Amino acid sequence: MSGPIATNKKAYHNFFLTDKWECGIELKGAEVKSVRGGDVNFSDSYVGVDGNEVWLYKLHIAPYAQASYMNPSDPDRPRKLLLNKKEIKRITGLLTQAGATVIPTKIYINARGLVKVEVALGKGKKLYDKRDDIKRRDSSREMARALRRTR
Repeated sequence: MSGPIATNKKAYHNFFLTDKWECGIELKGAEVKSVRGGDVNFSDSYVGVDGNEVWLYKLHIAPYAQASYMNPSDPDRPRKLLLNKKEIKRITGLLTQAGATVIPTKIYINARGLVKVEVALGKGKKLYDKRDDIKRRDSSREMARALRRTR
């Protein structure tokens, strides 16, 4: 896996993430070039199941400037995620639980040159959970600074 093209940092802040899946994404026209250029925005994107298909909603992929007529008309259109039947059944079962949602966490290009999306099962954090994470992160930064100063 080469480095991530885009990461959904809000997902890590707002949710407890447990199960993760790597899945392909169905793109049209010059959307692949836009993704390679990093023109992706995860704001408010989520995963939904419709029948036996898994869809990614509200993922914004900006139109590729040099593509002219090859660009899809809606940059926020739903995109089909490519998973096998076993994974789709597992996701469907987990989504029936109260408070569970599946959200995209990363988009990247794998070793074979294919665009992949990492999705994760998340349960929403309460405000005090977010504060605990911030305190923990700040204290670890302070410890790292102190160690650097003593060396």
